[in-house]
Amino acid sequence: MFERALALDPQSVEARSRLAHSLVSRVLDGMADSAATDLARAEGLVERALAASPRYAPAHFVKGHLLRAQNRWGEAIPEYEMVLASNRNSAVALSRLGWCKLYVGSIEEVIPLVERAIRLSPRDPGIGSFYQLIGTVHLLLSCTDEAIVWLEKTRSAMPTVPMNRSRLAPAESPIANLFEPVSGPPSCAVDRGPTRFSRRTALRRRQKRGTGALAPSRESDQWTELDVDWCRRIN
Repeated sequence: MFERALALDPQSVEARSRLAHSLVSRVLDGMADSAATDLARAEGLVERALAASPRYAPAHFVKGHLLRAQNRWGEAIPEYEMVLASNRNSAVALSRLGWCKLYVGSIEEVIPLVERAIRLSPRDPGIGSFYQLIGTVHLLLSCTDEAIVWLEKTRSAMPTVPMNRSRLAPAESPIANLFEPVSGPPSCAVDRGPTRFSRRTALRRRQKRGTGALAPSRESDQWTELDVDWCRRIN
C-alpha cells in the first residue's frame, strides 16, 4: 500500500516515512528476506523525508526506529526526543526512548519514562512491551521479585509471544541473582551506585553476543499511536 502511495506521489513525506517504518519493522520482526537491503532502503527514504521536512515528527520517530535496528541506540535518543518535543504525550516514543536509555547504560532513567508511558496510555496496544521493559530493568538490577511481577504482566498482555517466557525464566531461576552488588547490601533502588557499571558492562556483553533476550518484541503494531497524531505535523 505504501509502495503504491509513494508511486502516486513520489514527493510525499508521509508515504516515505510510512514505507520506511514498514521496512524497519519487517527487519525487527524477523520477516525480511534481506535485512541489510531493507534497512538501507529505509535509511534513504527517511533521510529524504527529513530533508524535505526537517521537523516532521513521524519521520524522526522512524529514524529512531531505524537506528535501533542498527544497534545505534545513543544516536536514536535525540530522534525520540524530537518526537516528544512535538508531542510530549507520545507513549510509544517514551517507551522507545526507555529502551535506548537502557542500552546506553542510563538504567536509572528507564523506569520513570515507562511509568509515564503507562499512565498516558494504560490500554495501549503495546502495553506488554512497556511492562517488559520495566521487568527487564528489575532483572538486570537483580530485583527478581519485582522482575517476576512485571514479566508476568508482560506474559499476560502478550501471551502469544514466546520471547516473553524466555525473559521470565531467568527471573524465576536459582541463578537470577548472578549479578550482585560490587559492595554493600542488596538493594532494589534504581540507582545502585557501584553496581551500575557492572550491569552496564553485562548489558553490553549481552548485546555483543546477541544474547540475553533484551531486544524489544514485535514492532509492527507500534505505528498505532502515531496514526492518532499523524496530523500533528511540524513542517
